[in-house]
Amino acid sequence: MTAEATARSTEAARPVVDTIYGPVRGVDDGTVRVFKGVRYAAPPVGALRWRPPQPPQPWTEPADADRVSPVCPQVTDAQLPIDLGAPQGEDFLTVNVWTPPGTTAGADKPVMVWVHGGAYVLGAASQPLYHGRRLAVDGDIVVVTVNYRLGALGFLELPTVGADPETFSTNVGVRDVVAALEWVRDNIAAFGGDPKRVTVFGESAGGAIVTTLLASPAAAGLFHAAIAQSPPVTSSYDSDRARRVAERFLDVIDIGPRDLTELTRMPVQAIVAASRTVFDEIPARTPGTLAFAPIVDGDIIPDYPVRVAQAGKTLPVPLIIGTNKNEAALFRYMKQPLMPITPESVKAMFAEIAAEQPDLPLPSEDELRGTYRGRPKASGLRVASDIGFRMPSIWFADGHRAVAPVYLYRFDFATPLLRAVRLHAAHATELPYVWGNLVSGRKDPTFALGGLKAGKDVSRRLRARWTSFARTGEPAGLAGEPHWGPYDADRRPTLVIDKHDRVIDDLDAPVRRAWGDDILSFR
Repeated sequence: MTAEATARSTEAARPVVDTIYGPVRGVDDGTVRVFKGVRYAAPPVGALRWRPPQPPQPWTEPADADRVSPVCPQVTDAQLPIDLGAPQGEDFLTVNVWTPPGTTAGADKPVMVWVHGGAYVLGAASQPLYHGRRLAVDGDIVVVTVNYRLGALGFLELPTVGADPETFSTNVGVRDVVAALEWVRDNIAAFGGDPKRVTVFGESAGGAIVTTLLASPAAAGLFHAAIAQSPPVTSSYDSDRARRVAERFLDVIDIGPRDLTELTRMPVQAIVAASRTVFDEIPARTPGTLAFAPIVDGDIIPDYPVRVAQAGKTLPVPLIIGTNKNEAALFRYMKQPLMPITPESVKAMFAEIAAEQPDLPLPSEDELRGTYRGRPKASGLRVASDIGFRMPSIWFADGHRAVAPVYLYRFDFATPLLRAVRLHAAHATELPYVWGNLVSGRKDPTFALGGLKAGKDVSRRLRARWTSFARTGEPAGLAGEPHWGPYDADRRPTLVIDKHDRVIDDLDAPVRRAWGDDILSFR
């Protein structure tokens, strides 16, 4: 190869795309084009630490986008170690973009924007699990993954203790995701994506951010379809609860309410350490609640998402929403108090809910006993799964279907190993199948006892549904797969994702009868 041909080949392998802030240089390996660590906002440091995301400083020379940015500072869980894919640091408000090979401006491919989970305190867009190569290439779509502020950096509501709202805004983690979606709207066409066909999707806390965005006027027009996987829809709280958390945080970090500006100058690791202390304390004291989560601030979040949905006021875009069959099993395995599993913690949670909302029609003990027959420990897991994930998703689906089509699913597939360790289809176990990244490293034990062939088939079918939805607004299956129609008041069809997919009418009838369909507020 001549020097000139080599130069042309190198240039083709390092494509440059112009964004509104400046050009970025990615990598094209012949299978996928990827642009990593692309800034959508300025680093949230100093006076910007708790302010809404601000535009980055523009640049003129191509910025290298061949490696991911740092991730939001956080304390990872030793019981469930997460490969974040990058070191921690404060310059993390970035996105990663994958496109099929040869995709250039004007291709107008569907776009899927991922919001990662992690209880609002963990995770990153750079996790190897979320590498978008397989999803982008096989689905012929553009994939974007988003970093946003976590823990106290994203969800410590200091205005509730009198902080200056100009310096300390509310819900900055949610505001980051809105800013990333605005970046997608303004820039994705240059990468070959269609800004009029954007699907926002997320899991766990990321799924709840998706349902929150559906209830936020600030997100109107920024996406055209949504997928919420295992969303704790009701993990949004009022300002009184946020104030109590903020007061406890200030106690832990030893800052008085008159010295809040000190927080903008404090080393970030001190804030992270205090975040973890408060995060561990809150669910132990009040089962079923999180220390850091979106709050109803009357601004970017005008009301509780479930209430907005059941009032028929969510953004009118098609929605896929669902949960896993054995959500709570992960929290039992981790020995985490995030979800109430024991009879004592379930009763404590019910007592707190009843005290906060005496008019809420919670099921009686007799109703629960009739619905959740079986061994007490197994019943506790089912109650926890339903109160934390399944019923909030159904309440949201029942409301949102008044404004747009809704498709309800349940993920049941479990490998022999997951069944052996009693995890089954636990929280987050669907993620490898959504992304097509079934084996993460040589030591991944998921398929140690078999099941990889079936798992690949599950992944192929699931990704076909998700990408079809991003392309057309309907989750069409592969040839021969059952038809999955919209969730309605009569049939309530639900896709059960397993070794062989099925569509079952009113799958959740017993649970709905126990919990009720008409709850307008639950938190």
